[in-house]
Amino acid sequence: MDDNYQTYLNRVARMTLPEAYRSQIQHIQESAKFQLQSGSRQAAPFPGYSLITPPAGEEAKNAPFHTQLQAYQQELLQLPVNSDLIVPVPPASFHLTLADLIWDSAYRHACEENPEFEQELRLCCAEIFQQYQQSMTNGANPIQWQMLGLIVMPRAVGICLVPKDERCYEQIIQFRRTIYQNPKLMALGIEQHYHFTAHVTLGYFGEVSSDLDRTNLSTMLSQLNQQWLLNFPEFLIHRVELRKFDDMTHYYREPDWPSLEF
Repeated sequence: MDDNYQTYLNRVARMTLPEAYRSQIQHIQESAKFQLQSGSRQAAPFPGYSLITPPAGEEAKNAPFHTQLQAYQQELLQLPVNSDLIVPVPPASFHLTLADLIWDSAYRHACEENPEFEQELRLCCAEIFQQYQQSMTNGANPIQWQMLGLIVMPRAVGICLVPKDERCYEQIIQFRRTIYQNPKLMALGIEQHYHFTAHVTLGYFGEVSSDLDRTNLSTMLSQLNQQWLLNFPEFLIHRVELRKFDDMTHYYREPDWPSLEF
């Protein structure tokens, strides 16, 4: 399902063009992941599991990247629009998802149907990671990605990443194939829903008012994107972990849960 290298580059490049912002902003909607409670937006329950890079709050190797990203998020939040339009995610939770596993109603259903579901999921991921580690060549070069630009999604805004070269892309795609084509994971109800679009979410859309000046917003986002294109540190994909989340603000794990060093 995932793109080949050149198709990926072409697709995501189009997502960061001014005309893409103009088009996408016509279709943005309020995200159900943050809901208004007592006058402020709070994270709504949205439980599940993902395979992600260590969140920024626990990650030293990509600290320069995450520091820059936090500054970028602040500029985004300071745009002269309705203050409730963009609900920021906590900078400590910034991460790159390498493979979505299960979430929300599908997760709840799986736990109801099978009381051992979570333990089986963890064991299965541990097995896959171990097999994958054994197949990896020792002394492999680092997997380096870099910021391409801001992207607007139907219910969120984030930054998109591109690989430094084809090898860096293929290693991640091969990892995803190993996950999504695993018979045991498939038997647990894990399936691939999306093409891979490497991104870090900065915030979700809150109140999208009827009088929102969408043309002006797309112009501001385009200008913001242009300002930040240069001098962004590289992002090193050196580790992936199985993480659980209860909502979109915090991703956690126990010390014995599976992880993989690339």
